[in-house]
Amino acid sequence: MATSRANIRIIVVGGGGTVGSSTALHLVRSGYTPSNITVLDTYPIPSAQSAGNDLNKIMGIRLRNKVDLQLSLEARDMWRNDELFKPFFLNTGRLDCEGTEKGIASLRRQYQDLLDADAGLDKSNEWLDSEDAILAKMPLLQRDQIKVDFLPVSNLSARPRYTDRMSQGWKAIFSKDGGWLAAGKAINAIGEELRSQGVKFGFGGAGSFQRPLFENDGTTCIGVETVDGTKYYADKVVLAAGAWSPTLVDLDNQCCSKAWVYAMIQLSRQEAAEYKNSPVVYNGDFGFFFEPNEDGIIKVCDEFPGFTRFKQHQPYGADSPKHISVPRSHAKHPTDTYPDASEKSIRRAISTFLPRFKDKELFNRALCWCTDTADAALLVCEHPKWKNFILATGDSGHTFKLLPIIGKHVVELIEGNLAEDLAHAWRWRPGGDALKSRRAAAAKDLADMPGWNHDTSSSSKL
Repeated sequence: MATSRANIRIIVVGGGGTVGSSTALHLVRSGYTPSNITVLDTYPIPSAQSAGNDLNKIMGIRLRNKVDLQLSLEARDMWRNDELFKPFFLNTGRLDCEGTEKGIASLRRQYQDLLDADAGLDKSNEWLDSEDAILAKMPLLQRDQIKVDFLPVSNLSARPRYTDRMSQGWKAIFSKDGGWLAAGKAINAIGEELRSQGVKFGFGGAGSFQRPLFENDGTTCIGVETVDGTKYYADKVVLAAGAWSPTLVDLDNQCCSKAWVYAMIQLSRQEAAEYKNSPVVYNGDFGFFFEPNEDGIIKVCDEFPGFTRFKQHQPYGADSPKHISVPRSHAKHPTDTYPDASEKSIRRAISTFLPRFKDKELFNRALCWCTDTADAALLVCEHPKWKNFILATGDSGHTFKLLPIIGKHVVELIEGNLAEDLAHAWRWRPGGDALKSRRAAAAKDLADMPGWNHDTSSSSKL
């Protein structure tokens, strides 16, 4: 394969997002001719409908499945040392907290997994067993907010974990090698590199996937057709369209697309200075927040199993319309916000983490779409029915940290030398419950959640 890289033509569908942009970058870095690489997306890179085109994402090592350790260590090294990526890693630390008996037990297991990994993570992760220890790492938290006896269920949208009694205060893991990633800026940097190298792009109607193109045998993929009728031909096609992937081709219910929510608050220059270099603070019963960016903006997220948007929709390859969760692009529907219930939960997160700012105005309220697999592992494999059509999706809400390295492994799959453990973890695997995945409960559907849709018409475009 290596001797023919210069002549192989490859199309990356969804190349303006996390996995797609990384794949295009690693194709270039692996010696493929840039002009033989075509990146397609509805929006220019960084794609306006990519979950990765965001103010920030959490960075840290957490071991959710058997291949997480290898991938996380690879990614950490790249964020630290690669010239393209290291400007976008803010190594502020990461503080994972829990307050319920069940949550603390889960957190202790996570901590033990880090110690048992035998990868030196005992040196970068510390168990914090008291409020004093937590406040030493994040003194801007308020003691009365992290030492409570119980949570009144009536105030909390009846989320499953919130019925659990609280312990006498929070416990935490502090990860000094964690922090946050300037997500949209990092993808933009990849886009600039791809353009400078001479990679080809197609956007708008000329970049929006319609269907694969096949040889006369009907199974060997030779390119794609986009919604405006443009046909692109290639030796390999990579579908890396994130939450939109299961709406484009039939994935046999292996992926369920879901939305999570966030809002932002504006700090004054003095307020922002106080919070500069604060660790990312996460609590599974409330959500998480990041230090302010250079403009004094803090992003706050709540934590919950996500929202679906089920519709009758027929992706390519399905015999008839299917009941699947269809993302709704904020770029196409800029007046969309989030459900009324999310306003309450975001406000509650602010009151817990940042009580001095609880009366500040919220802005940029939005839904962020990802796609879960049943086991929260990626789906990176050749489509079993279509030769040369590569799937690279199933982010399950924790893939952005892999931006510097995930494309390398997609290239390995293209070349037929993906490591056996990765190939097994990411194989085509129908069955399981992608609706619930490994989260606390199944997602609620947006049809049952008022307050997010502010259309002036009844439009339901993707």
